[in-house]
Amino acid sequence: MAQPLRFRRAPDRWSLDRVRSQLERPLDDNLGATAADSWFSPPPGYDARRFDMDDGSFALFCWTEGDADPPAGASGGPAGYWIGNTETPSELWRTEKYGFDEVAYPISRWVQRELLAGLHDDEPWLAAYPHVSWYFLPVFCSKDGAETTRAFFRDHAAGFPGATREEGTGFVEEALRPGTLDDYRATMAGKLGTSASLDLVRMSATIAEFTAARILTDSGYAVTPEIEVTTGHSLDFRATDPDTGRASLVEVTRPQPASNRSASDPVAAVRDTAETKTSGQLEAHGGGVTLLVDCTSFPADDWAAVRGAKPDVRHRPSVVLRARPDGHVEGYRKGSVPIDLSPAIDWV
Repeated sequence: MAQPLRFRRAPDRWSLDRVRSQLERPLDDNLGATAADSWFSPPPGYDARRFDMDDGSFALFCWTEGDADPPAGASGGPAGYWIGNTETPSELWRTEKYGFDEVAYPISRWVQRELLAGLHDDEPWLAAYPHVSWYFLPVFCSKDGAETTRAFFRDHAAGFPGATREEGTGFVEEALRPGTLDDYRATMAGKLGTSASLDLVRMSATIAEFTAARILTDSGYAVTPEIEVTTGHSLDFRATDPDTGRASLVEVTRPQPASNRSASDPVAAVRDTAETKTSGQLEAHGGGVTLLVDCTSFPADDWAAVRGAKPDVRHRPSVVLRARPDGHVEGYRKGSVPIDLSPAIDWV
């Protein structure tokens, strides 16, 4: 997949004439570009231009004579910063790329104000969900993933069957509201994907990690995503009890309903998905990991069958659960689960 939206830093002296000749003119020749002042005031000490292309793509560029706060590992001095979901002019091809949190805050803040304004112009309903808008901004505005990621929330209720877009997006909004995942935005938002094709299975699996984070946080644990282990794998979370300091590793998987796969019934779908996870990643780790099997993609009848049968998932400890957009979560346990999720899950 392509990467989420990132900055390019051009360490050189820039002027309006150079911006016009080396950025604006090539864009206009290839795509048809309208150059104008940015919508918001640029960072103090910077000049800026906004480029809107005939195909709907955009770019922003700001430059300064002095660069008092360069990204880590970069030298200071005059520099320009480019970001956009359009083609990159050849003058910037060999420049280094940086994430939203790697450039100076005034630059990042200016760009994000521009991007949020554009996003809410395109998708006015998203303005009611400021945490979702901000968190997924690098993919909502990315070159390949803008349409698919927006459609995932708008048309597919963030993967919640039978829900409205407001209900599904509201669940993710509440998961992000505490800010526990803010420091991991680049990684977690990127997991949603910047693919030009809509992959509901992969996107729903990503939301399962946000569901897990919400459950762990609501249960009083501090969560850290993407934990590297000695097998060379990364596990989804470390959940730490703030009172005792005790930490537990957590892995998440999200089976698809039987109607979407070769499994003959919902119980088999749960078992098959869990077996795939346990016979690979968790088997290599050798134990000590709590597996969360998130059946949120199951319609009510499928979940009723799983809830009634409570099938073993061939890994212990494990929790099989289903979340609804209103925040209600049902589930059952297998084995001795080392983390107490009772504050967040209604055991069945």
